Amino acid sequence: MAARPDFQREGRGEKNLSPLSRLPHERVTLMVDGTHFVVDPALFTAHPDTMLGRMFGPARHFTRPNAKGEYEIAEGIGASIFKVVLDFYKGGILQCPEGVSVSELREACDYLCINFDYSTVRCRDLSALLHELSNDGAKRQFDVFLEELVVPVMVSSAQEGERECHIVVLTDDDIVDWDHDNPPPMGEEYSQILYSTKLYRFFKYIENRDVAKALLKERGLKNIRIGIEGYPTCKEKVKRRPGGRSEVIYNYVQRPFIQLSWEKEEGKSRHVDFQCVRSKSVPNLIASLGEPTRPAATLNPQVDELDRLISPDPRPPVSGPTPTHQ
Repeated sequence: MAARPDFQREGRGEKNLSPLSRLPHERVTLMVDGTHFVVDPALFTAHPDTMLGRMFGPARHFTRPNAKGEYEIAEGIGASIFKVVLDFYKGGILQCPEGVSVSELREACDYLCINFDYSTVRCRDLSALLHELSNDGAKRQFDVFLEELVVPVMVSSAQEGERECHIVVLTDDDIVDWDHDNPPPMGEEYSQILYSTKLYRFFKYIENRDVAKALLKERGLKNIRIGIEGYPTCKEKVKRRPGGRSEVIYNYVQRPFIQLSWEKEEGKSRHVDFQCVRSKSVPNLIASLGEPTRPAATLNPQVDELDRLISPDPRPPVSGPTPTHQ
């Protein structure tokens, strides 16, 4: 029996062959981290949702070889990492070998638009793998917390004219009972309270707090601080001080807090030196345009360096005597 031909020519009635099957397989040379990889681009086009699938698709509008006909791709990705990436295109699994950083493999997958989860990644170092998966879960979870819990509190503060917000996260079972005549002395009355046991548990982990801070920065917020602090819930006892004054002792619990601002403050000095404050009242506008004489002063005030950059020199050179006209 004659062997079945690998491909059939057009115009002879043969069927069931795609146009690509009539063509010899194309090979391209990729240059990654100084290493050459010769591959069939059909490996990439089988995954059109990835970056390499789009680069080597039918259009190839933004993929051009160099003078040697090589494609220089994946800048910043090591050759050992890219070899693992090629295994994904061949078998659908990223098999991370020993000696290859899971975090670097994760960064490469993000860059190349390859799904990174337990269905696509196999790794002997389960701790490193689960750490990356936890970061993914924390990002998704905090996005929900941000929209449903945190943003409404921020909006409430903004509608009252505030430019920043300090939010304390209490559990659903926490009870705040302050003495109205003797509130806590540290300004807790200006904090916003958010009751959520789920968010409280989320912020117990410092890794989750780092993820949340990064997401808040991505959303354009400033001066972000996330941590754990003591918060007074109810009065514990009352002490009597000499002179009949009473002092309320509060019970403090350790709870997460979020402090942030939505206003820029770059280039703005909050330093105030009262020896350097000059009067803004100008009795004679024409005289103010000239160079005033330096007053005789024995003090040498300390001036903030940022004030020197923003404001003119508060101590101009001494001018000569003002001429008199007859």
